[in-house]
Amino acid sequence: METSKFDIADYLDNNEMIAEYLNTVIEEGNDADIINAIGNIAKAIGMTKIAEETGLSRPSLYKALSDGAKPQFTTIMKVLKAVGGQIQVNPISA
Repeated sequence: METSKFDIADYLDNNEMIAEYLNTVIEEGNDADIINAIGNIAKAIGMTKIAEETGLSRPSLYKALSDGAKPQFTTIMKVLKAVGGQIQVNPISA
């Protein structure tokens, strides 16, 4: 039996799925997980499209959103805007 490698980007095919995925990672993950998730979302939408919308080059996007990267906050905000997302702060219930 042949198996294929799981790639979450194959399943991020609508805005609701993307939002649910990213919100889950934000709630349960750490900063590296969040950067990785944003990279998966950008890959699902298309790095060329994200590059065009952010004004960043594809190679710099791949580098900024790779494992172990520490991208600037402005880069994260540009990518989030390009994928149709935003950051929202809600109070933590006691």
